[in-house]
Amino acid sequence: MSANPPEHRTETDLLGSRSLPVHALYGIHTLRALDNFSVSGKPANYHLIEAIIIVKKAAAMANKRLGKLPAETAAAIIGACDEALHGEYKDQFPVDAFQGGAGTSTHMNVNEVIANLAILRLGGQPGQYELVHPIDHVNYSQSTNDVYPTALRIAAIRLLRPLAKAFASLQEALQQKEQEFADVLKLGRTQLMDALPMTAGQGFGAYAKAVARDRWRLYKVEERLREVNIGGTAIGTGLNAPLKYIYTVTDLLQDLTGLGLARSEYPMDPTQNMDVFVEVSGMLKAAAASLLKISNDLRLLASGPQGGIGELKLPAVQAGSSIMPGKVNPVIAEMMGQTAMRIIANDSSITMAAMSGQLELNAFTPLIAECLLESLEMLTRAVTLFEDKCIRGIEADRDRCAESVERSSALATAMVDYVGYEEASRLAKTAQQDKLAVKDILVRDYNFSEEEAARILNPRQVTKPGIPGK
Repeated sequence: MSANPPEHRTETDLLGSRSLPVHALYGIHTLRALDNFSVSGKPANYHLIEAIIIVKKAAAMANKRLGKLPAETAAAIIGACDEALHGEYKDQFPVDAFQGGAGTSTHMNVNEVIANLAILRLGGQPGQYELVHPIDHVNYSQSTNDVYPTALRIAAIRLLRPLAKAFASLQEALQQKEQEFADVLKLGRTQLMDALPMTAGQGFGAYAKAVARDRWRLYKVEERLREVNIGGTAIGTGLNAPLKYIYTVTDLLQDLTGLGLARSEYPMDPTQNMDVFVEVSGMLKAAAASLLKISNDLRLLASGPQGGIGELKLPAVQAGSSIMPGKVNPVIAEMMGQTAMRIIANDSSITMAAMSGQLELNAFTPLIAECLLESLEMLTRAVTLFEDKCIRGIEADRDRCAESVERSSALATAMVDYVGYEEASRLAKTAQQDKLAVKDILVRDYNFSEEEAARILNPRQVTKPGIPGK
C-alpha cells in the first residue's frame, strides 16, 4: 500500500524553518509576511504586482542576453512571468498592502511565485530552489529598492492614461450640457444669495473649463513618472548590476510596457526621493477638489425638488428611502463627492509617507503605492459613473429657472448703467417690498416702455460677458 503524498513542505531562512502547503507557489518569506502584516486584510494592489512581474521578465531577458543566467533558467523565468501575467494566480499574492520593509515582502512574494512557476516548467516541485532560486536567479542584479519604485511608476502610468480619457469624456459631456442649456435663463448666486442672471449652460461651461484643466494636468504629469531607477539596486549606486545590464533592462522595459521610460541619470534620487508621487497625487487632489465642488453644486441646484432650489433634475437611479415613499436622492453626486474626499485623504497619506523617508531609502513606499494606485483606480471608475449616470441625464426645469429670475431683484444690476448704483439699489428694494418683477418697476416708476424694459432685461443681453445694458 503506497504512502499518502505529503501535504506540506519545509523551507528555511535566516530565522529558521517553516512549513508551507506543498503546492503553494509562494515561500517562507511570504509566509512570514502574512504573519507579521495582517493589518488591513487587503493585499497589495494587483496593478503593482503585475508591474513587478513585468520588471522581473525584463531582468531575466537582460540577464539571458548578457549571459548572466543559464539560458534554460532564464527561459523558465520568462515563461513563468508570462504565465503569471495571465492573472490566474492572484491568490498567490496575499501579502497585506500595509507592510514594513519598503516593499520587500511584496517583492519577495513575487520572486517566490515566479521561481516556483519556473521550477514547475522545468519539471520540479515548488520549493526546489536549486533549480530556480527566488533571489539568486529571479532577483539577479536587482533589489527591492530599484524594482519596487520602477514598478510603481509603471503601474501609475498605466492607470493615469484611462483616467485622463475619463476626464476628456466628462469634459465633453459637460460641454454638451453647456450647449443644451444655452437658452435657459436662471439665477446666478454668490454666497448662496441672489446675484445676477445667467444661463444654465454657462454654469456647465464653467464646470467644463475646470475639468479641462484637470485633464491637461493629468496628461502632463505622466512625464514625471517615466524616469526609473532600475539597475540602481539597493541605494542607487548600482552595486551588483553590470552597466550593460542597466541599459539593457531599461530598453527591454520600454519594449514590454510600450511606455516612454527613461533610465535615471542619478538613480540615488528616485531610490530615496518620493516627491514625484506627491506631485502626481497633488494633481489627483486638484481634480478631486473640482469634482467635489461640481457634485455639491448639482446636489444644491437639484435640491427639493419642491422645498429646495429645484432648477436641475438629476437622473433617478434608485429609491432614496426605506421609510419615505417617493423620495429620490442624488446618490451618484454623493458617490462622486465621497470619492473625491477619499482622494484628498490619500493625498495627505502620500505626503506624510514621502516626507518620512530617511537617508538612502523611504521605508513607507508601500503606503504611497497603495494610496496612489487606489486613488487612480477609484477616480477613473467614479468619473465614468458620474458622467454616465448623472451628467448626461441632467435636465433643466425651465419654468422653475425662469420663475427664480422673475421673482428676484437680481435684474436690477442691469439698470446700474442707466440710473446709477444708488437708484438701482432703491429699485431692487422696491421690487422686493412690492413683490414685483424689476421689469414691472421700470414701467411703473421709471417711465420705461414695455419694449425698452424688455430690451434692457433681455436674457441674451444680461448674460453676455461685459457690462449689462451696453
